Amino acid sequence: MPTNKQLAITAFGEPGTLQVVESELPAPGPEQVLVKVAFAAVNPIDAKTRAGIGWAAEQNKDNLPWVPGYDIAGVVVDSGCHEEAFEKGDRVTGLIGFPLGGGAYSQYVAVDASLLSSVPAGVSLATAAALPVCGQTAWQALEKAKLADGEKVLILAGAGGVGHLAVQLAKARHADVYATCSQANCDYLSDLGISVIDYQASGLGNYQAFFDVIIDLVGGETGINALGALNGKGRMITVPTVTKDAVIAEASQRGLHADGMLVSPNRWQMDRLLTMAETDELTVEIANTYSLEKGADAHRDIMTGRTRGKILLEMPQ
Repeated sequence: MPTNKQLAITAFGEPGTLQVVESELPAPGPEQVLVKVAFAAVNPIDAKTRAGIGWAAEQNKDNLPWVPGYDIAGVVVDSGCHEEAFEKGDRVTGLIGFPLGGGAYSQYVAVDASLLSSVPAGVSLATAAALPVCGQTAWQALEKAKLADGEKVLILAGAGGVGHLAVQLAKARHADVYATCSQANCDYLSDLGISVIDYQASGLGNYQAFFDVIIDLVGGETGINALGALNGKGRMITVPTVTKDAVIAEASQRGLHADGMLVSPNRWQMDRLLTMAETDELTVEIANTYSLEKGADAHRDIMTGRTRGKILLEMPQ
């Protein structure tokens, strides 16, 4: 019987605590399918959890080794569903195990069929794996902010995994889109048809009380400092959970509105994102792809905070 290779957090700490382990092949439950994973995505929350930071780390501290990851794309190889939701050979993707279950850094996963979407023929499995967490986070942040046609919106870290999708989704809503980035990413974001702010140069000094909506994908002091660019009736959605309370408290002291969010699986949104990717309404940038055995390097990459687009893990075949 084949075994299931997984990349697990064996102890909280540096990336080297990620180790390849082997387990039995999971059996799909009555509402599940077994997916042979082609790619899993790496997200900042994975690196924070590995370092022992955040809610997922706190809740899983007695469950180590624990397999992180929430985005998968692959092929259905077995089903336990009473009614066939997917057939063997179907290409699927989805946001799984969020936030406490994880498990995406695996060759095989047993997943509730209700969490999965079919991958269109015109979308690669790599692209599909890059979309679930970041695409739905971007979608839900803009929705929570109630971004309206013509409003001025600022995306902090606009070239990152969530950011590069958020700027495109905001543009599709006919907003006036701005994004912060480093000089290295200015041309990339400009080519997406938005206004670019080099945070290493002028920063937000010229944009005091300018924006109707800010999507904060950085948090901490960066999120707090960006509050000065929010107009009095504006809304900030701050995504990093570790600094959410501090950003919201500072906004309240200034008489401004800020709120946090936690992404949740939404199959309709996932289907729509895939359709947009297939029709070139949405461009997905993949920065680097690492083998499962090189997962520690993938975590070192994402920890730089300089990644353009998404980082993927490719599973052993």
